[in-house]
Amino acid sequence: MATPVEADLLPEDEPERGPLRRCLVTREEIPREEGLRFVVGPERRLVFDAAATLPGRGLWLSARADVLHQAIRRGVFARAAKGQVVLPPDLLAEVRAALSRRIAEQLGLARRGGVAISGFEKAREWLQPGKAGLVVQAADGSPEERARFLGGRNIPVAVVLNAAALGKIFGREHTVHVVVAPGRLARMIEIEARRLQGVAVDEASGQ
Repeated sequence: MATPVEADLLPEDEPERGPLRRCLVTREEIPREEGLRFVVGPERRLVFDAAATLPGRGLWLSARADVLHQAIRRGVFARAAKGQVVLPPDLLAEVRAALSRRIAEQLGLARRGGVAISGFEKAREWLQPGKAGLVVQAADGSPEERARFLGGRNIPVAVVLNAAALGKIFGREHTVHVVVAPGRLARMIEIEARRLQGVAVDEASGQ
């Protein structure tokens, strides 16, 4: 139960503790790992804190392109930070790029740790109960081929990076199918993929 002091705080002023954060636009509480955290850096520039580790007071949004657009249009960051905030020219593109890098880094860790495998035939060998925690497929891969690979199996799937980006991680020219073994990295990649999917579609521009 909130103390009298906490109860009087505006949503923007809520302390950063506990597993939930409040979105500055929707006012809804969201799990910390699923939200987008921003901080005001040097020269009052807004910085997207993809890993949620930078010092400073966090400004949180739901991982949705429309929410980010509303935050920019309504001046939410400046109001929450109680002062002028300098926004990047294309904040949405910056967020997408940062999340894409995080997924690539985590897949790289999974590959080097021997808990991720790529390629249609090799990866399909991992599509067994208890051996596959997450399937990552190229966003520009054929929908028919992606479905054929899964074969109707009920396994979490992330479709976010393109075949060239996946291939680079696994030392190939391109890769469409990756399977990650159950565990912490599979869960982290799945969460990052949900965040990226949330900001991937810009309903305002259809991109």
